[in-house]
Amino acid sequence: MVSERNLSKNVCVVGAGPSGLVAARELRKEGHNVVVFEQNHDVGGQWLYEPKVEHEDPLGRTNVQNVHSSIYASLRLTSPREIMGFTDFPFVVKKGRDPRRFPGHRELLLYLQDFCEYFGLREMIRFNTKVEYVGMLNYPEFGKDLRWIVKSKEKEAEKGVEEVFDAVVVATGHYSQPRLPNIKGMDAWRRKQMHSHIYRVPEPFQNELVVVVGNSLSGQDIGMELVDVAKEIHLSAKSLDVSEGLSKVISKHHTLHLRPQIDSLHEDGKVSFVDGTSTVADTIIYCTGYSYSFPFLDTKGMVVVDDDRVGPLYEHTFPPSLAPSLSFIGVPRKLIGFPFFESQAKWIAQLLSGKRTLPSWDEMMQSIKEFYCSREVAGIPKHNTHDLANFEYCDKYADYIGFPHLEEWRKELCLSALRNADKNLDTYRDSYNDSEMLQAAYQSPHFTHLGPKAF
Repeated sequence: MVSERNLSKNVCVVGAGPSGLVAARELRKEGHNVVVFEQNHDVGGQWLYEPKVEHEDPLGRTNVQNVHSSIYASLRLTSPREIMGFTDFPFVVKKGRDPRRFPGHRELLLYLQDFCEYFGLREMIRFNTKVEYVGMLNYPEFGKDLRWIVKSKEKEAEKGVEEVFDAVVVATGHYSQPRLPNIKGMDAWRRKQMHSHIYRVPEPFQNELVVVVGNSLSGQDIGMELVDVAKEIHLSAKSLDVSEGLSKVISKHHTLHLRPQIDSLHEDGKVSFVDGTSTVADTIIYCTGYSYSFPFLDTKGMVVVDDDRVGPLYEHTFPPSLAPSLSFIGVPRKLIGFPFFESQAKWIAQLLSGKRTLPSWDEMMQSIKEFYCSREVAGIPKHNTHDLANFEYCDKYADYIGFPHLEEWRKELCLSALRNADKNLDTYRDSYNDSEMLQAAYQSPHFTHLGPKAF
């Protein structure tokens, strides 16, 4: 529902990564007063590379994560740059920068810094300031506006600061808290174990026998990178039915071996696999993904993380009992992120200004229940609740606020890259066959509104 009301709220945004930055822009555009809290010294979130990881728990089992970014030095984008930009700020090649279509991670950080400067967002951000607590000032009552206490602390300050906001937008990302498998003997294993969250460069693994657990994108990337330095790499995967691209890579390198899941670990360094084979490893790297974590957030149990399901959330964004004064941006995975974050930010901003309203509590809860049921029927595990991989969902979401649908060229370039990676894992970032779709992209309003100088 749309109305003409325009209320200005004091809004706290937690995090100055991609989702937090676009939230700040849309909230301000809608007339709200915005403060963005960022624990790091600059914008970027996950894309702000942090090489110093020596003080971090190797398995991330502590409650406190000092290092937010999980990016390793050699990481390159897995999607072409053309599809990644916000709708009105394309990710174009700039003079003196990384010109590749699948550039290194620093190029995306520079894009986010450019976005921040262009829209004048920096003045809203408090850097080096960690949010320690977010809780309700008053208990939610129907028809009464809920307000939030936010306690934050600047890095060098002795004391924290307590403030009250009308609304809180959580934009803290979901690639920082390691998710670990449960393997027999894991606690007794005395050699080096680490999660890929703190993997940065291959040199420390010189001449080692390394077991990489998980053949996700990071597992494959790290496995391929270690080929040049490690004595042997054993890639342990849930299924031995792997992509054509990975099979090709394995056949090229005699030191790279595909293994089934680990059955157990032993004190002497032995790693036993479920097929009865074993090896003695120096290091195990767990490339097993990440969990959602909001340690600062106290909702009195109204929002919980249960086996990586953040809920209940209407459309992965709004907790029915607390919305719209509490919302989440960037929870869904496996979609074209930046345009989706932008649509979330617009909806939140317009709800807070009174331009739009949410359905009733009953309707939102029913929608969530139906979504959970559909996932169950499809055999999707609970921990994959927010893995959407669905263009239609993004378009349906956009319709709530009259946001443009994903362009056909954006969808096609995304699918083309996925198909290419599946067949040519080690070359897809540098060798592709999508020139026709690329021309369609460059001729679209997303790019042409900049004029020829942008190229």
